Amino acid sequence: MKNVLGIINLHEHEELLSTLTGHRPLAALPFGGRFRLIDFILSNMVNSGIHTVGVLTKHRFRSLIDHLRSGKEWDLARKQDGLFILPPPDHIHYSNSIYKGDLEFFYNNLDFIRKSSQEYILIAGSQIVCNINFNDAFRFHLERGADITLLYKTERPQPGRTFTMATLLNLDEDGRVADMEIKPGQIAGGNIGMEMLIVAKTRLVEIIQDCVARGQFDFTKEGIIRNLRRYRIYAYPYSGYMARIDSVQSFYRANLDLLKPEIWESLFSQDEPIYTKVRDEAPAQYCEDAAVRNSLVANGCIIEGRVENSLLFRGVRIARGAVVRDSIIMQDSIIQSNATLDNVICDKEVCISSGKRLSGDANFVMVIDKRRVV
Repeated sequence: MKNVLGIINLHEHEELLSTLTGHRPLAALPFGGRFRLIDFILSNMVNSGIHTVGVLTKHRFRSLIDHLRSGKEWDLARKQDGLFILPPPDHIHYSNSIYKGDLEFFYNNLDFIRKSSQEYILIAGSQIVCNINFNDAFRFHLERGADITLLYKTERPQPGRTFTMATLLNLDEDGRVADMEIKPGQIAGGNIGMEMLIVAKTRLVEIIQDCVARGQFDFTKEGIIRNLRRYRIYAYPYSGYMARIDSVQSFYRANLDLLKPEIWESLFSQDEPIYTKVRDEAPAQYCEDAAVRNSLVANGCIIEGRVENSLLFRGVRIARGAVVRDSIIMQDSIIQSNATLDNVICDKEVCISSGKRLSGDANFVMVIDKRRVV
């Protein structure tokens, strides 16, 4: 897919994740012990043979730039092509600015799109966690003679799992999109759009210019849904594991899914690995009284207490007598002696004091803000 330009569109719905994204974009949200959400789509693009990727930023992107740096970990630190951070329009930096929609940001970086040497563009967000090779979807796009190809997964209803602000697709027998709808409320299943699409560069430029000229700035609603009859829009089915991070609860559930061996193996394939920023640390240290069961523990952790059905990110310390169950403890957090956590998410560098008892619920998890001392 050397003839495909990747664009990661970070204009995503974060309203139900505000406790975790107040100081970072969704793309920079830690996941799975040592990754960030953007690692998955960026690695998928690179593993598919895409060597030029632009990241369309919105705001609060300092931590994202710190994570991506030159793109070296994804083999994108190149003299030609490579990784590009695409900034928002200047007025977006001011607090009184009005956010119109993501097409304003596409339009602001139209020169980057036009000057790229690739003829096709793959656009994707960061909220979908999966391991996908896009080559089959690209072949599908070419064989159908499609103007736009959307990627989707058919999700059957499961207890306790819903999707928010999801795009539902209605398809005809040939796989062409007959109708699309963005559901603002919670839905249990259906043909869920993966916020990924393939389009020819000339067609994308045409859509951007036409919409902006009419004062339309929502790419999905006004660039795609309003053009269902005008363009040949098809949908490609994906059948592998997918998690859609659209709320605190979905983030919590997707992390705990990694404790299931079959999901871990499908997501972190040796043939198509997920890359991330390297942080060299010593292996996790299990002290004499440590008791760890069904948990994922990253390097740099020191464990003296009990950990059950939980994820510990890099550099976490669990003191003697502390108990952590069904929880997510992010990087460099400290759980002091005799503290107890059940169904809790601790953001980075949190300190839970000795003897504290924090308890959420499997359906309403408790979140502790970054650097908070409890």
